[in-house]
Amino acid sequence: MVDYTKILTRKYKAEWTINGDDYSGLTWLSDTPKPTKKQLDDLWATVSAEMDAENEAKSNAKATAQAKLAALGLTVEDLQALGL
Repeated sequence: MVDYTKILTRKYKAEWTINGDDYSGLTWLSDTPKPTKKQLDDLWATVSAEMDAENEAKSNAKATAQAKLAALGLTVEDLQALGL
């Protein structure tokens, strides 16, 4: 399912509102031209891939941090107990 809110938030620096999850609920408040449903639908693959890449990067960073802690003989809980 296309997430118009995510597309608009990430790709358009304009004012808009959306009622529900469908393009028909999009109210364009900006002076710039309102994107068509097709334009937004076509952007979904790009936005979805960007979000997937961001999530993977976060997961990789977390795994790297946990590996470094483990090498020191520590856990996240150990750091939390120390107030870090």
